[in-house]
Amino acid sequence: MKKTLILVSAALMVYGFFALNLNHYLTLEGMKASLGQFEAQRATSPLSAAFTFFAVYVLITALSLPGAAIMTLAAGALFGLSVGTVIVSFASSAGATLAFLASRYVLRDTIQRRFGERLKAMNEGMAKDGMLYLFTLRLVPIFPFFLVNLLMGLTPVRTLSYYWVSQLGMLAGTLVYVNAGTQLAQITSLSGIVSPGLLVSFALLGVFPILAKKFMYFLQSRRVYANWIRPKTFDRNLVVIGGGAAGLVTSYIAAAVKAKVTLVEAHKMGGDCLNYGCVPSKALIKSARIANQMRHAENYGLSAVEPKFSFSTIMARVHEVIAAVAPHDSVERYTELGVEVLEGYAKIIDPWTVEIKLNSGGIQRLTTRSIVIAAGARPFVPPLPGLDAVGYVTSDTLWDEFAKLDVPPARLVVLGGGPIGCELAQSFARLGSKVTQIEMAMRIMMREDREVSDLARDSLRRDGVEVLTGHKALRCERDGARKFIVVEHQGVEKRIEFDALLFAVGRVARLQGYGLEDLGIPTQRTVAVNDYLETLYPNIYAAGDVAGPYQFTHTAAHMAWYAAVNALFGDYKKFKVDYSVVPWATFIEPEVARVGLNEQDAKERNIPYEVTKYGMNELDRAIADGTANGFVKVLTVPGKDRILGVTIVGEHAGDLLAEFVLAMKHGLGLNKILGTIHTYPTLAEANKYAAGEWKRAHAPQKVLAFLGRFHTWKRG
Repeated sequence: MKKTLILVSAALMVYGFFALNLNHYLTLEGMKASLGQFEAQRATSPLSAAFTFFAVYVLITALSLPGAAIMTLAAGALFGLSVGTVIVSFASSAGATLAFLASRYVLRDTIQRRFGERLKAMNEGMAKDGMLYLFTLRLVPIFPFFLVNLLMGLTPVRTLSYYWVSQLGMLAGTLVYVNAGTQLAQITSLSGIVSPGLLVSFALLGVFPILAKKFMYFLQSRRVYANWIRPKTFDRNLVVIGGGAAGLVTSYIAAAVKAKVTLVEAHKMGGDCLNYGCVPSKALIKSARIANQMRHAENYGLSAVEPKFSFSTIMARVHEVIAAVAPHDSVERYTELGVEVLEGYAKIIDPWTVEIKLNSGGIQRLTTRSIVIAAGARPFVPPLPGLDAVGYVTSDTLWDEFAKLDVPPARLVVLGGGPIGCELAQSFARLGSKVTQIEMAMRIMMREDREVSDLARDSLRRDGVEVLTGHKALRCERDGARKFIVVEHQGVEKRIEFDALLFAVGRVARLQGYGLEDLGIPTQRTVAVNDYLETLYPNIYAAGDVAGPYQFTHTAAHMAWYAAVNALFGDYKKFKVDYSVVPWATFIEPEVARVGLNEQDAKERNIPYEVTKYGMNELDRAIADGTANGFVKVLTVPGKDRILGVTIVGEHAGDLLAEFVLAMKHGLGLNKILGTIHTYPTLAEANKYAAGEWKRAHAPQKVLAFLGRFHTWKRG
């Protein structure tokens, strides 16, 4: 109601301004004609005239009425350069701030609620550099100030900051106009004041904040590097620490553009993904899935059989898969690509020097213009009392530890309900282990919508996994050869016996041993970096799991491009890392894949959305394959086909998601997907049919009704 009242009042005042022909006084001719009357009032009561002029100026600016430039000229004519400048400077800033506040109160919540996701990047940018941007706009009078007031009110800029930056930024233009106003009788048009030359001067003045920002960056860099002596020459253009996804891609890009780059890896090339994560887990998942299909072969018209296998043979195959993929990430391949690969432990000695303790013996020091830290992450092991007495494995160590077993662990406890925990719990259950999965939260896969979590839980339970949510691990105990984990649920403790305990409760960045503490580079859960992946030192970057915010192989590779390009060419052009469209998948059965927002994200951020859902049970290929469970769920802007996010549950969901990732990245809506031919019969048709569901829900009913009458008429 209050917002409506403000809008109505403003509209009435604007209407009255034009209805009473008051705009005549705010033209150059009208101001000249009335100048004598205004001067007489000022001579009679100078203080009252000044306050009246100030109030009128504030009102005109606040209502965004045309004529502020004429009022500024009048201030010079009536009050002279000094007093006129003071009056206009404060009045224009006050009026602009009132317009800013009105826009914020009346429009901001509605605009942010409707376009919040689209405006997210702008809001973050304004929160960080808004004052500099505003100062630039105020310096250059070619930007309509009333638009600046309106649009800035929609951003998170603080009111007090907006006021003083506006006053400071408009001061130069105010001086020009007030000074011109002191010679009002000689002015025939505004173009005489704001000549092309003056506009160019203002435009050049607008570059000043950019130059000032670069100068401040220079000063900051000098302060950071003050205690270090910079080498006159460098051995390398780039040194990369870590041979995982981020380090490999960074090195590859550097070599591709003919930079001299050294990659340092202490253990195994390929990092966690090749040796402990993505590759071995998918090999195990495949074996477990085939065993499950054999066990349920009647679903395909075959005789069900209990699979017979040697667990050690399965684990041997896992290592064979790792060995088959390893050449892609090998020392030999990257050496051929032009990367110098050193096997050893790297430590940053100063911002331009890296010391490598070589595995073969000896120490080598390299000077380099830039450094990229890509040290990755390791599994987190919670400090449970009694843990050392019972022993444990992690998602990293199980591949070597379990390779020694002839049979899978009879009783396996998996601690953790995230993607890694779910994948391993299902796989080992399908291979014959009695699996108990423990999750402290009230449901597994908490980042997904509840219906997805419930579906994943039901799938795991069908495979024999005992899923215990809302259970907190307290301690481990040993009774002779027997091992137990004690958990608490709703105030009641419970002992669970196990033969093997697997931790899958998340991963933490590797931060120790690289010299970060000695250089004062801030670290918390990850290495602190800015939007360009720079650390405290502008020539030292971090990428991948060590920097976050996503711990996926594909995001590590994505970040690596920005780290490499900024490290090599940042003196000329830097690029902010883009996390706007990040997909991920959990490879349980059925697979769960997502990009962008899901419903719980949208609700938490108060982003309006519509849901379109297509069930896999209606898809021909899924029915034929016996995989007709799951769905495609698309979130769109209300009334529009613009995609906010997609969740797919079903066979090959991770592969199906790629079409939506491409669409979101390039701004393609559901209409474009619907208009694309999809091969029949394929699972990918589910994407087209989901788009068709959206189209059906938004069909123009009035047009269809008219067409119905038209065809009736055509039939006679």
